[in-house]
Amino acid sequence: MHTSCGARVAVVEATEPPDRPTPKMIAAHSGLEFLLTFALLFAVTTITRWVMGPSPIADVIPQIHLRLLLIGACVGPLLAGLILSPPGKISGAHTNPAISLAMWRLGVFPGVSVVPYIVVQLAGSMLGVLAARAVWGPVIGDPSVAYAVLRPGPGWSAPALFAAEAVSMGVIVCLVGTFLRKPRLAPLVPWLVGFLVGVAIASLGTTTGGSINPAREFGPAVISGQLDFLWVYLLAPMVGAAVAATIFLPAFYFVTGEGLPRVRRQSG
Repeated sequence: MHTSCGARVAVVEATEPPDRPTPKMIAAHSGLEFLLTFALLFAVTTITRWVMGPSPIADVIPQIHLRLLLIGACVGPLLAGLILSPPGKISGAHTNPAISLAMWRLGVFPGVSVVPYIVVQLAGSMLGVLAARAVWGPVIGDPSVAYAVLRPGPGWSAPALFAAEAVSMGVIVCLVGTFLRKPRLAPLVPWLVGFLVGVAIASLGTTTGGSINPAREFGPAVISGQLDFLWVYLLAPMVGAAVAATIFLPAFYFVTGEGLPRVRRQSG
């Protein structure tokens, strides 16, 4: 995952903050981030429509856990592909407000770009779901699909859901931060992110919903009108990302004697 508002980056140990992007750069990279988040939510809603909704796939795979495994197996590589795509190499392909926040707290993403990224990620979420509705028709609103909205399993309270989502996001941030610190591991970050998200979908889908991304839930929840747990899905990953990036990773780097990762723009 590229982390800065620049086309080509390298992970280095440094004390200088990322270059401050110009307004033109922020607008251009935010536009790409919008398109990537739009594509992600369109694809997720489409996958949900065919795996969970009325379809030959749903007929062949009636078990919910196998369906979630299939969704995770589709979304994971999709996310890695978006990160590795030409637009993703420019914007970073965060497609997740919690990731943008974490990258800023780690010092590898300019703070001035955080709010624009979050705004376009949420907008892309809504429009991606609406586009899927336009393409696939009313079946997207069928209860079995429900605009791909996520819901916690029976018995989950808001505090328990908040803790689970925060911890899940914190684990992802810690692993991503650790990989970014190692030059030989940094190129694997797109696949790491895709793998972790795929595992979260397959393993947490029937319990917490496995969101770990405010943008993943925002559009589906708003459009479907299922808003009762939206605040948890929006805030918990942000808290988990902030805590991991601000406390746990710096503590790890301090204990191991390693510096914090920094991103330096490359010429050419």
